[in-house]
Amino acid sequence: MTVMPATPSAPPTRPAGLNPAQMEAVHAAPGPLLVLAGAGTGKTRVVIARIAHLVWRGAKPSRILAVTFTNKAAREMVTRAVKGLKKGSAEKPEISTIHSLCVRILRRHAGRLGYPDRFAIVDRGEQEQAARAVLKELKVPDTMLRPGDLLDRVSRWKSRAVRADVAMDAVPADADDTWTLAAAGYRRYQNALKTAGAVDFDDLLLLVDELFTNHEDVRKAEAGRFDHLLIDEYQDTSGIQERILSALARDHKSLCVVGDDDQSIYGWRGAEISHILDFATRWPGAKVVRLEENYRSTPEIIRAANLLIERNSRRHGKKLIATGAPGVPPAILQAQDEVDESRRVVSDVESLLRERQVDPAEAVILVRTGEQTRTFEQELRRRQIPYELVGSRSFFDRREVKDVMSFLRVLVDPDDDLALSRIANVPPRGLASSAVQAARAAAATAGHSLWRELLARRDAAQLSPAARGGVDAIGRLVALRNASPAPMPGESRAAAVLRSLLDAAGYRAFLNKEYEEDPAEAETRWACVEEVAAALDEHERSREAKRDLGDVVRGFLDDFVLQVEDQEDRFKDDKPKAGVLRLMTLHAAKGLEFDCVWMVGLEEGILPHHRSLGDSLQAVDEERRLCYVGVTRAKRRLMLSLCLTRTKWGKSKPCRPSRFLYELTGQPEKFSDAPPEKPAPTGPTPRKRRR
Repeated sequence: MTVMPATPSAPPTRPAGLNPAQMEAVHAAPGPLLVLAGAGTGKTRVVIARIAHLVWRGAKPSRILAVTFTNKAAREMVTRAVKGLKKGSAEKPEISTIHSLCVRILRRHAGRLGYPDRFAIVDRGEQEQAARAVLKELKVPDTMLRPGDLLDRVSRWKSRAVRADVAMDAVPADADDTWTLAAAGYRRYQNALKTAGAVDFDDLLLLVDELFTNHEDVRKAEAGRFDHLLIDEYQDTSGIQERILSALARDHKSLCVVGDDDQSIYGWRGAEISHILDFATRWPGAKVVRLEENYRSTPEIIRAANLLIERNSRRHGKKLIATGAPGVPPAILQAQDEVDESRRVVSDVESLLRERQVDPAEAVILVRTGEQTRTFEQELRRRQIPYELVGSRSFFDRREVKDVMSFLRVLVDPDDDLALSRIANVPPRGLASSAVQAARAAAATAGHSLWRELLARRDAAQLSPAARGGVDAIGRLVALRNASPAPMPGESRAAAVLRSLLDAAGYRAFLNKEYEEDPAEAETRWACVEEVAAALDEHERSREAKRDLGDVVRGFLDDFVLQVEDQEDRFKDDKPKAGVLRLMTLHAAKGLEFDCVWMVGLEEGILPHHRSLGDSLQAVDEERRLCYVGVTRAKRRLMLSLCLTRTKWGKSKPCRPSRFLYELTGQPEKFSDAPPEKPAPTGPTPRKRRR
């Protein structure tokens, strides 16, 4: 148990605006603490205030670790935590995502597991490339097991801490042959990554868990870096995440977890709600504080949310209390079909925008699944209402961005096989794909890198003259890591090196030639390259200027992959813009809030989703939590819509209202397995169609 220094004689001043429950959470003594923070109850403020209080009690800021699950949340917490500490304080608490934390741990100890300290972190595209090669080696056709399917199964195993050498034992007895093939593929896939000195996103957790399990001295060293651990969004932790975090807190037991079991919506991704439900059992003597005062939504919206979520039986008892002024009750709109639904919902949106009752940026249409957006996009375009489809193609998924990142990876480590394979002939330099593939196969057999194999083949004249010229060209690029190009005015060292690298490769000329029939597209793609350079420049300026340039670039590459894989905070081509309505899924909306929310498609089979029906009770409970998350995004207005029919495979089929509609209105007994005679649920009067 942590021994705190003697506390000052005078108590800390009460932070303005904290209610009694928030104060109780902030001032709780170090030890196991569960803060049940309902939607809109100010949990982030409590975490930041507790960090400040621990420092006031004598804790060193640098020995406080706070973990959250998105880069966006981590950045916000860092900014607010620094403001909450004394001005001029040289020390800061360590605040990051769990994956960022694990990268730092692995950089210190990867050698204990046979990995280089400067391991590369591969992205999804490179994972699929490796998986495709593995399935080809095993002679498994795509019709039996696709690369994406193999990766999904591997990820599922890794999230449960099942390693490649025991995956075969984890295959269920009644599983089909594809699971056995996947287990064999997992072993080869993992060997391929390790040979390349690379890890994937799931490995960041798996390998740290392995370190902590098999190397107690490493666990103690890492746990000993901190005296206090705070975890945000605790309901979203997976089994392996919880194991790592518990291992860090095991010795000092000053563990504060903050979350809401009613907003646990990622079971399909490995999150285990049992962690937050059973926290007090697993940590004896834990204190539990409930935050129930909601500062976001009107009493009418909160009443509906409470009526809905209380239908879940396995949950912590708590009830949101609205603190705001009364507003309008949630409204239900019943449409004939999906086209009519989109027309009526967008008409309602248009009316509120025209009457200036809501700012476009404060309005959102929430769908359960991505395919629901089509009719709404068509209607929004027809009415010329600017909108943004959140969850569209990631900026970091663009070809040119991946190319630039691969150039940087090869610059700092030419033995990075996956990165070198990508840019070996980009721009074209005489290294045909057949020559690269043959060299990769030989390198794997010999147990060394692709780059070493290419150099050996060049020296032995085993390559064509054009290919030898290509190897020499790559060598000139690699040599730039030791160059010191003069930065242009206002340019950082790293950005100057990247500019020289791309100039030497002729990458801009390559883009111009690739899109010579569409110069505007070429300019757009080059603008993305410049955006990467700007991000690298910003990264170096935010670090110590005297750091080794290679370390700066490696740190940037690590941050890049962590941002790409951040499920909740992926960078989009266009960041949310002012004056633009948003269209997104319910999962993407978690953590956000809007003045006006339109939740559409509240029908059985959509919400709750058909995959949850007929499944376990827990599956429907998670769908109910997802609906609850959607409802509690609304601050002032909430519109719920459903259809009487939907077209599937060219045929119009009747729809049944979602059971959640009845529960939201306090009349769950109205739902039964038989279709109601009148599909519209009782409750708030549906709005009349606007003309």
